[in-house]
Amino acid sequence: MNYRIAVVDIGTYSTRLLISAVHVKETLEETLASIEDVFSVGRITALGRRLRETGYLQEEAINEVLSTLREYVLIAKEYGVEEILGYATQACREAKNGNELIEKIRQLGIDVKVISGEEEAYLSFLATAYGVRPEGDFVVIDQGGGSTEFVYGRKNGGYKMDRSVSFPFGIVSLTEKFIKHDPPLKEELEEMRQFLLTHLEKIRDYASAKEFIGLGGTITTLVALEKHIFPYVSSKVHRQVLSRKAVKKWLDKLSSMTVEERKSIPVIEDKRAEAIISGIVIFDTALDFFDKDSIRVSDWGLRHGAVIKRVMERFNV
Repeated sequence: MNYRIAVVDIGTYSTRLLISAVHVKETLEETLASIEDVFSVGRITALGRRLRETGYLQEEAINEVLSTLREYVLIAKEYGVEEILGYATQACREAKNGNELIEKIRQLGIDVKVISGEEEAYLSFLATAYGVRPEGDFVVIDQGGGSTEFVYGRKNGGYKMDRSVSFPFGIVSLTEKFIKHDPPLKEELEEMRQFLLTHLEKIRDYASAKEFIGLGGTITTLVALEKHIFPYVSSKVHRQVLSRKAVKKWLDKLSSMTVEERKSIPVIEDKRAEAIISGIVIFDTALDFFDKDSIRVSDWGLRHGAVIKRVMERFNV
């Protein structure tokens, strides 16, 4: 039996749709290996804009997300999906009016829920484990718009998530908090770095992991820049390795540009140009702190993890 499932990730910075085909086999492992992407799209909707300042989701941002989701529902129906699952993250966790948006999303026919940082970390872990299939122990850095998850996992027969932490900062909140000039001042970037270091101290023991794996639009964009991948092709980015030297190179280069100059680079989406610097600082600081020479990059994320979790549930795992 084969079926299709749609997953919508309603994040602080972007709203993404994934439609996957699941080919049910005799075993869970065979079924997980059979999953294939049928359709994938994402749009930067910046749901978390001004959230830190006001405590509320802005009406303009809400309308942009709902408009995007209406389009996604139509696409999902065209592909004959069995169900549409929705996952809302940090912006809806934090906003005083987050539940109002959730109710409007449900009216579109999406089975949506607000997930905790721990649940978000678990979905990222599943996506990394079965999408990258690392050997030994590994750390996942899932950098989003409003939160960043650090997950410690290992392979010992099967994959197991040992521990995780969800920090309430991402590229939107860090940009609004620290970057006041265009291009950013070195002092602003250093202040951001020191802020991140105080949080990373809490997970110093993660440094023992054999491999670090990065998720999110910032790190995949860096791969596309470094490897000259344009237009963006997921399969060419997925599982690529970026050196710490390359991350630093792009941080230095892009942080010396204005937002408009970054927008002129074809690989960088217009809205991402506004916040990408904060994302690079997260990865650069983490690689320095944990003394890692490189990071593997996954183009699989929360949406893929949700599909994997759904398949596992059907196998009663």
